Amino acid sequence: MEPLDAASLPSIPTPALLLDLDVLESNLGRMARKSRELGVALRPHIKTHKCVEIAGRQSALGAQGLTVSTLEEARVFARHGFNDITWAVPVVLARMEELADFPAAVQLGLTLDSREAIEALESLDRSFPVWLKVDCGYGRAGVDPRSEEALRLATALAGSSRLEFAGILSHSGNAYHADSASEIAAIAEREREMMAGFAGHLRTAGIACPGISVGSTPSMARVDRLTDVTEARPGNYALYDYTQLCLGSCTLVDCAVTVLASVVSSRPDGERSVTDAGALALSKDAGPDVPVHYGRLLVDNAALAMHPRARVLTISQEHGILNEPLPVGTRVRILPNHACLTVACFDAFYVVRGNRLVDTWKIWRQR
Repeated sequence: MEPLDAASLPSIPTPALLLDLDVLESNLGRMARKSRELGVALRPHIKTHKCVEIAGRQSALGAQGLTVSTLEEARVFARHGFNDITWAVPVVLARMEELADFPAAVQLGLTLDSREAIEALESLDRSFPVWLKVDCGYGRAGVDPRSEEALRLATALAGSSRLEFAGILSHSGNAYHADSASEIAAIAEREREMMAGFAGHLRTAGIACPGISVGSTPSMARVDRLTDVTEARPGNYALYDYTQLCLGSCTLVDCAVTVLASVVSSRPDGERSVTDAGALALSKDAGPDVPVHYGRLLVDNAALAMHPRARVLTISQEHGILNEPLPVGTRVRILPNHACLTVACFDAFYVVRGNRLVDTWKIWRQR
């Protein structure tokens, strides 16, 4: 990554979200190659970037389709020509009317883990491909693949005259809580093994299981085989962030987004200063470190490194308190803890190549 002198982009109002295009393109190409090597389709999760231009680059590199977190994301990307989309959050029963009106030309895959959701979808006057959400250890949503309920729901989906059983889908979010690279690799292998085993159990019961969809960015960084899996859905890999850096998913030069901020207050006799990047620029994700902070400052030199001490200690809505006394007017770059939440704070990326501003790209963050 060519070093970016924060003072060299005075036309950009702060706080602003900078996207290094060279780094982005490198990240996208690397994951596309790894997916091909592992023999799985790549269905990237666009909740990280919410950006049509980035999704277009992912598709050009061979992505099979897109994954979204909200129905509005699905609508936006459908309007921009993407016609194979999976809504990976269990379907919201109160959104049935909107689903009924969703463009029929778009294949919208839905996700569920309850009989109530099956019944609600069957009441609609149209068909959808439906994934059964499976919990492989994360503990958030999904059926236990060893349970009778998992078999009953798969049977109901496979036997539905209205719905198409797309297969089984999991998310190895527990990889974010691992303490080592070997533990992340073990979580990824356990997810693969449980999903392949559940698919085999379904087939033994006479239920065809067309797809097995897995993944997260940390697990994809460490996995070395995805035998029996059909697709992977990492999202954060496009941009990366401080958390992924600490997990070992990437190096600093792979982090494509930073927040450009200005120092707005600094007491000569103090040990701190204040920037205009607060919670509505950095989010309130406290990251993996103890004591917590809300982002690390970068230094602009040939090696591009994190400042050895400087970080955002505390935040309020529009203020970020740094533990370094910097002069008022100083412009700084902050590596966010969580790129997905940080992106959702902004309306656009300021796209740069090195020190040169080349474009602005809209972030479609409506809900």
